[in-house]
Amino acid sequence: MSERIAVIGLGYVGLPVAVALGRKFETVIGFDINQARISELRAGEDRTNEVEPERLRETKLSYTHTLDDLKGCTFFIVTVPTPIDENRQPDLTPVRKACESVGKVLSKGAVVVFESTVYPGVTEEICGPLLEKISGLKCGEDFKLGYSPERINPGDKVHRLETITKIVSGQDSESLDRVVHVYGSIVEAGLHKAPSIKVAEAAKVIENTQRDINIALMNELSLIFDRLNIRTKDVLEAAGTKWNFLKFSPGLVGGHCIGVDPYYLTSKAESVGYHPQIILSGRRINDSMGEYVADKTVKHMVMKDITVRHARVGILGLTFKENVPDIRNSRVPDIYRALKTYQIDPVVHDPHAFADETRHEYGIELSSLDAFKDLDALIIAVPHAEYAKLGADALKKMVKASAVVTDIKSLFAPDDFAANELTYWAL
Repeated sequence: MSERIAVIGLGYVGLPVAVALGRKFETVIGFDINQARISELRAGEDRTNEVEPERLRETKLSYTHTLDDLKGCTFFIVTVPTPIDENRQPDLTPVRKACESVGKVLSKGAVVVFESTVYPGVTEEICGPLLEKISGLKCGEDFKLGYSPERINPGDKVHRLETITKIVSGQDSESLDRVVHVYGSIVEAGLHKAPSIKVAEAAKVIENTQRDINIALMNELSLIFDRLNIRTKDVLEAAGTKWNFLKFSPGLVGGHCIGVDPYYLTSKAESVGYHPQIILSGRRINDSMGEYVADKTVKHMVMKDITVRHARVGILGLTFKENVPDIRNSRVPDIYRALKTYQIDPVVHDPHAFADETRHEYGIELSSLDAFKDLDALIIAVPHAEYAKLGADALKKMVKASAVVTDIKSLFAPDDFAANELTYWAL
């Protein structure tokens, strides 16, 4: 059948999906409650930088923030975020609101597919009943469910929607066939048919849990090697010469996936009577790294007799990873807040982050690089390409002769900062 497709949520995940589908299907409508986002996309601009302007122009996709425009759609794809709350528990509010919206325009024969990361059971046990309640239709009879977890990696131009094998699942064989038809038209790498929706949900949530645990191990190793006065990067490069050594590196773990998804799994595990140990231990390590970086920087300052109170400290980078504007769940603000406890008022720069978003989300004002001078310490928090291009010599001009340079991800080498009396340190 010829599907009329609606994509709910046009962020880092939803927009690439909608644009790709817009090149294959006659009717594809992108819906977002953010009117400014809709206006931006209609003007051919994408502030996430996930879709190039020429691809936006090529697609037949239409945009709307008006729910009534989705009436008559036969295939809904929900791509809203699934964050955690202040208690690190799953916050399904965006998913519930999306279900309420879709339920108001849902018609018989439609399929509703969720891409949002959730714990096993959410699609069928929470979303299905809520769609029933709002629409007055019967789940499994009048409309059906599907789940196809997103695998978008912000800023990655190689591993894209079209080039990554996509997991698909459906409530039954009929709904699975329709899910396969839609996604099979845009995913060149092929599809993996999960035997059930719960299996697909579980597969997604463990992908990032696995990465989280591996990075936590690297972070713990960096804590050990620091005490042994060994450079972690040197150790990992040596160990990496073995064919089966997994090449992870220490660092801050943020973003909408790796730092969040494990809590969806641990919450569900605890609800069925099991208290996860390895997963939560890894989370504690990774969540503590920002404060550790700040404390370690201050300790180096103390060892150099630098007056800590009101010291000038610069932080380069605020986004959750390099070369993207995404600040969601960034751990760099942990560094900022920890430094503030020492009565340091850091200056922060990021070439990709939007000043209005950082101010609203974290209360942090971004500064220009002109403010980075006479610094007592410099923390290279995010290894943006712009900082690598600046080079170590330009960064050395930002700091005093006896300053501390903390290079979290080893963007540079110790020899790059060997001049003068500088102290260079990295995870």
